[in-house]
Formats: sequence, structure tokens, C-alpha cells
Amino acid sequence: MYRSSGIVGAIVIIWLVIGVLAAFQRGYFGDDREVNCRTFSDTSLTIIAGPLNYFGVNPKVECKTPKPSK
Repeated sequence: MYRSSGIVGAIVIIWLVIGVLAAFQRGYFGDDREVNCRTFSDTSLTIIAGPLNYFGVNPKVECKTPKPSK
């Protein structure tokens, strides 16, 4: 039982490392990027999508925040 959970854990770690590499290759960790809801979400989804990024998945998020009332 413990052996299978160790294998699953290793696969998850490898999946996320590949996602970080994909985000790095897309320039999501550059100093000139403005940090806001959209850029944070795009980076997070790219990391979570992992190896799927190399098969054409390009996750994008459009954040709509409420406007303050007058």
C-alpha cells in the first residue's frame, strides 16, 4: 500500500516539475511581468497542466474583478 502511494507522489512531483519548466520556457517568471490576477492564474494553470503544455495545451485565464461602486 505504501509503495503505490510513493509512486503516485513521485509522478505528481515530476508532473509539477515539468509544468514549472514549461512556465519558465514561456517567460512567466521574468522580472518584467506585471503580477495581477491574470498572470498569476496563467502561470498556475501552466504549472498544473504539466506535460500537457507540450501537447498544445495553452491555459489562459481572464479575470474579471468587480468595479467599485460610486
